Amino acid sequence: MSGLVSVDEALSLLDTHGLAPPAEEIPIAEADGAVLAEDVVALVSRPPLPVSAMDGYAVRLEDVREAGRSLRVIGEAPAGLPFAGQVGPGQAVRIFTGGVLPGGSDHIIIQEEAKRDGEIVTFESGHDQARYVRAAGLDFKLGDHLLRAGTSLGAAELALVAAANHATVKVRRRLRVGLLANGNELKAPGSTLAPGEIINSNPVALSVLVRRWGGLPVDLGIADDSEADIRHHIAQADGIDLFLPIGGASVGDHDHMRSAFASEGFEAVFEKVAVKPGKPSWFSRRGHQRVMGLPGNPASALVCAHLFARPLITQRKGHETRPATLTRDLPENGPREAFLRAGVHLGPDGRLNVTPAANQDSSLISPFRSANGLLRRRPGAIPVKAGTPVEVMLIGPL
Repeated sequence: MSGLVSVDEALSLLDTHGLAPPAEEIPIAEADGAVLAEDVVALVSRPPLPVSAMDGYAVRLEDVREAGRSLRVIGEAPAGLPFAGQVGPGQAVRIFTGGVLPGGSDHIIIQEEAKRDGEIVTFESGHDQARYVRAAGLDFKLGDHLLRAGTSLGAAELALVAAANHATVKVRRRLRVGLLANGNELKAPGSTLAPGEIINSNPVALSVLVRRWGGLPVDLGIADDSEADIRHHIAQADGIDLFLPIGGASVGDHDHMRSAFASEGFEAVFEKVAVKPGKPSWFSRRGHQRVMGLPGNPASALVCAHLFARPLITQRKGHETRPATLTRDLPENGPREAFLRAGVHLGPDGRLNVTPAANQDSSLISPFRSANGLLRRRPGAIPVKAGTPVEVMLIGPL
């Protein structure tokens, strides 16, 4: 398929022609943000043996059911140094948090309830049930499936992987994402600008998003407004899985991005999307490589990156929208599906409220400071009043 497609058609084509890099095994210290390529199975139980949850004394419950019982202390069991013997009738072992429960014992009396005199310890209160013992496998057991393939790894997940005795983990290889800006007027941040020149800000924001989504951004520089220079940048790019060219995709005399990639052997999957902002968004493929072309206007580039680049990088299908209540009247929508930059927050009733930015001009960056969502409006949607339920897609935390 090529030509103009709807947003849903574009997302379906992205899923059909998505990227599937091979798995790689990496140290767990390098795995933050990576996505599991296979299940993680526990290689040990945690804890591997019953252990004490408190500092105190390991005893036999039947010896301390009555108040005032005195027992003889026959040894110690600090964490990492189990007591080698058995606890018999009338005996106790001094134990510390994490210490392995000695054989023969089944109960811990905390040290605050004990009075020690030499080798004799006395317990003033009676006990009717075993307490303060963490059973073997309380957290997880040998062979348990702790994490499933497709899970994104963060602090909690990696703690599980490490505790399960894995030094490495098999993950999806991070995609190398090449950012290629295009325009004679573009200059790097910090430049002295001549009349007509502007700062090339899009790659800065897109690099942050690519990292957040689990990719490795690669700055391919700024190509001039010529097919030859764009092709030169493409040819010089090494090991790129996904190209994100920015700009040069409209129908002007100086828009050569799509034709340059076509000349380099990339086949069009779709050429435009019926979306606002971002109609010039396009998608091509060559072998194992993909190109998700983004418009040059900042709002269009960032909105369409969330819509179309994110599912390619995360390798997750589509987007989740949530119901929210509109706080500002909206006029009717045009023939293209629209995604409005908006602030989303929880109301006093615990439901989401959404406030679209007043100015949705595609050149504006400022509205993103308060925009943590995109308000989705269907083609030809009728005018709606404040208080109307609408659809929102979160692009940042509430």
